[in-house]
Order: sequence, then C-alpha cells, then structure tokens
Amino acid sequence: MSTNTAPFTVQPKLTQIAMAIRPEGMIADLVSPRVPVEGEKFVYTKFTTEEMFTIPDTKVGRTSEPNTVEFGGVDLTDSTEDHGLDDVVPNKDVKNAANGNTNYDPLEAAAENTAILVAMAREQRVANLLFSLNTYAASLRTTLSGTGQWSDYANSDPLAAILNAMDLMLVRPDTVTMGQLVWTKFRQHPKVVAAVLNKSGGQGGLSAAGYATRQAVADLLEVKNLFIGESFGNTAKKGQAASYVRLWGKHCAMFKLGPPSRNARNPMPTFSMTAQWGERVAGTIDAPTKGLLGSTIVRVGEQVKELVPFQEAGYFFQNAIA
Repeated sequence: MSTNTAPFTVQPKLTQIAMAIRPEGMIADLVSPRVPVEGEKFVYTKFTTEEMFTIPDTKVGRTSEPNTVEFGGVDLTDSTEDHGLDDVVPNKDVKNAANGNTNYDPLEAAAENTAILVAMAREQRVANLLFSLNTYAASLRTTLSGTGQWSDYANSDPLAAILNAMDLMLVRPDTVTMGQLVWTKFRQHPKVVAAVLNKSGGQGGLSAAGYATRQAVADLLEVKNLFIGESFGNTAKKGQAASYVRLWGKHCAMFKLGPPSRNARNPMPTFSMTAQWGERVAGTIDAPTKGLLGSTIVRVGEQVKELVPFQEAGYFFQNAIA
C-alpha cells in the first residue's frame, strides 16, 4: 500500500480563511485569551499567591538600605500542543467547480468548515478546563443542589451567592461566565429582574417579571465582561444518531482576566490564558491515491496550550441550575 509523502504546503489564502473564522456563540478566545510564546517549548509564570499578598516593611533608616522584594511567581516550562484536522477534497470536485463558472471553491470551503471544527474542539477544551472543580482552589468552588440552585426561583438568591463569593476571592473578578442554560434561568430570576429594575429607578419587588439584559447584569455585578457559552457539540459516535449537548453545561464561573498579556513569561495576574506558538495555519497536501483523479488534503491547525496561571483568581459554581 503506497503512502503519501508530499509535503504540507501552507496556502496564504486558505490560512487567511482559517484565521478569520470566528463562529458565533463561541467564547474560548474571550475567557482564555491567546498569548504568543517563543516556541513549542515555552516558559510561563505561575503566580505565588502568598508572596503577592505579603506586605513588606517599607520603612528605611537614615543610613540603611530599603528591604528587597521579589515578585511572587514560579517559572514553569510547558509545551504547546498540535491541534488540527484534514479534509480530503477530490480533484474532480475542484475541476467541476471550475467548469461550472461559479464562485464556489471546494478547497476554500474545506478550509472554512475544517477551521470551524478546530475552533469547536478548542471551545470544548476551554469549557472543560474552566468549568471543572479541580481547576479552582478548594475554598473557591461550590456545588449547588436543591433549593440553592438558581432555577429554584422561590428559594435561591443568585445575586447574593455571586456577591458573597466575590468577597471570598483575593482579587476582584472582572469576568462572569455562564452556560446558555444558566443564563436563561438567571436573567428571568425574580430577584435578578427586581434588582435590575430597582437599580434603574423602577419599582421592582420579588414578583418582578421580565428579562435582564447582559449589560444590565454586568453593571449590577460591577464586572467588565459577562460571557455566555452558547455552543453545542455532538457527543454521539460516528454512525450513531446525533446527541447534542451544551459545551458549557449548567455551570457558572467568575475570574480575573485583567488587561491583555503580551507574553507568558511575565503576564499581568490573570486567571486563564492560552499559550500560542505562531498563527493558525491552513494548507494542502497532494493525495494522488485517493479517488480516481486523486485528491487534495486541506489541513487546518494551530499550536496552543490552555493554562490557568493564577488559580486563586477564580470562583466556580458547579450545577448552578438543575
């Protein structure tokens, strides 16, 4: 059996298409911002909480030297991971499209569709990382149940739960993230609606009905970002009936992202980031043995690693709704 040994050729136009793909409703790049690194192996700073919050003696005697401080953090070595997919496009499809005198290009379509799946895979990785109990410090996570879940409108108080949790954190969060199912329940919760109405001068009350907007809730919680994970994924194996689930589930998290970091070695204190080596790429590989007239493999991929360098800058509500 022959194998294809043709080199992978980066195609600038296909790469531009792959880089431009930003599927609606995906939030991975927002909640785990990309930070460029110097190579496949890289060094990043994991913050040491104790040192960051230890207050030094700043008094200096007339002839003495000031005390020396060392900024908290441990340099760790890690590696990016390769993530990519191939799509096989028969050459006869390319020929038929050319003869059809249309604007349709099978190779460009393959690059676009494959880029979407690569993005979906990243969305799932980030959701699994940020919506996991083990990602958070033991004192900064809770699993809700029964009357404490925010879908129990009569007994729960999601605003109090979030505000009380904020006070437990060493740094004030600037971002709240929910799965779409949680947001649907949260924005209709009578206590949330009442708080939003009262904040804007209306007359609310616990019987208030309606829907809170994202901006109104962000303002109410005094956070910069309110991100809602909307994406679906099919968990069924190939050949089985599709089974669609929400990638971001029924959870809620809040964390400090801060300003964008320019490098992983000395980032601003941030809960989550993604080390990225190079840009997302797309290109082709000749596959003369596939199909009667041969084929062209369109490959899209990227080299990234999702990280949590400041664990204590986040709080997690597991099973926020029933």
